[in-house]
Amino acid sequence: MDERNTLSVELNGINSIDQSEHKGHPRDLFWPWFAANVSVLGVAYGSFLLDFGISFWQATLVGLVGIVVSFLFCGFVALAGKRGHAPTMTLSRAAFGVNGNRVPSAISWLLTVGWETVLASLAVLATATVLRELGWEGGDATKVVALIVVAALIVAGGIIGFDFIMKLQMWITIVTGVLTVVYIVLTFGQIDGATLAAIPSGGAPQVIGGLVFMMTGFGLGWVNAAADYSRYLPRTASSAGVVGWTTFGASLAPIILLLFGLLLAGSSPELGAAIALDPIGALTTILPVWFLIPFALTAVLGLVGGAVLDIYSSGLALLSTGLRVPRFVAAGIDGVLMVLGSIYVVFFAADFLGPFQGFLITLGVPVAAWCGIFMADVLMRRTGYAAKDLFDPAGRYGNVRVLAIVLIALGSVIGWGMVTNGMAGWLAWQGYLLEPLGLGGREGDWAYANLGVLVALVIGFGGTVLFGRGTVRRQEALPLAGGDHLTDAQDAAERA
Repeated sequence: MDERNTLSVELNGINSIDQSEHKGHPRDLFWPWFAANVSVLGVAYGSFLLDFGISFWQATLVGLVGIVVSFLFCGFVALAGKRGHAPTMTLSRAAFGVNGNRVPSAISWLLTVGWETVLASLAVLATATVLRELGWEGGDATKVVALIVVAALIVAGGIIGFDFIMKLQMWITIVTGVLTVVYIVLTFGQIDGATLAAIPSGGAPQVIGGLVFMMTGFGLGWVNAAADYSRYLPRTASSAGVVGWTTFGASLAPIILLLFGLLLAGSSPELGAAIALDPIGALTTILPVWFLIPFALTAVLGLVGGAVLDIYSSGLALLSTGLRVPRFVAAGIDGVLMVLGSIYVVFFAADFLGPFQGFLITLGVPVAAWCGIFMADVLMRRTGYAAKDLFDPAGRYGNVRVLAIVLIALGSVIGWGMVTNGMAGWLAWQGYLLEPLGLGGREGDWAYANLGVLVALVIGFGGTVLFGRGTVRRQEALPLAGGDHLTDAQDAAERA
């Protein structure tokens, strides 16, 4: 890949990538996924997780399981990208129908725009906090400048596209990986084993609540984008390698960072409380002054690495809703929305943790339902996807697949009835099934277990497996139209 191609604006959008453009190896997936998840926000998750009222060892187990399992979901979705050579929300049309898929595409777009806004906002807050710790001006003027720089980096990556992002993520991985190790070494002395051991254990509702929060905060926040970065791989690439490298690259940094965050937050309740207000900036208070600038670089680059993937995928999701503009224009539109959202978070929001948890859980329910539907659809398929039919409502995938729409609606309605948020006002309606189901209502022990996310996932997956297998078999049995091709290796019958 030469430098000219790296800096050229990608013209591919939601189309299936032509075979002449296939390139790379499954191991290349390590770089974008590691860079997108090496953010020191992972350290802050240690405080978030302990807030559920669980012990250090419970939080460690919950964090490990939640991270690995949720990113394994991303690995399976990435497998569809290798098979179909199209973005995630294009391939989702096989399960939802060409126009029916606009529903999950809109949800996916909201989620990715929300995530890129959160990450950009945190990068701005972290920069302002570091400058304040150094004794420099950390007021509104600094935040404005920081927002301009951060937004420019993120939007540029989203507009230029795939090749630039893959190269950028490799360098972000190297720089942030090294500096994060230095951060851990410098702050290791803050750990207090006796304080950690004294943290009381929580019951099943608290453990499950922590598990769901970890899944929504990590892998379930990425499942709707996972095929976007494997779609250029050649059809001969190892399927096991695609799943493995995606899962490993995405999980490695969060596991290490979360464990260290648990050690830090569990050793200091004061630090844990500060993280709720400014997740990244609070971590600067335990650093020597000379490392504040390298820390700011680590924090900003890590957050930018995640936001770049989000803005790229949000642009693709926006196109999948039916907007007819070039991919880079869609990324630019999302960039404007990201800046507006960041202005609100940075200059007007009272705190970070409440809105963040509400955002994750509320959108996490329909995304979990979609994830269950899509994973079941992928695992049931024996061949690839008919490229033309992904764009033809009259083709084998149909206009609207009623089963998938019903399942995502059912999963959302039941799921929202079994989750609650600490936010008042517009989310107070959630949790309406907790009392009828004998779970103690909105104030009971199960109120914050957020069972609705897991229920939505099971409804989507189970419903598709039970009632969708016949549809998949009929789709695969249809002959290819003239000029069409399977976007995966041909099955044995076709080769014969």
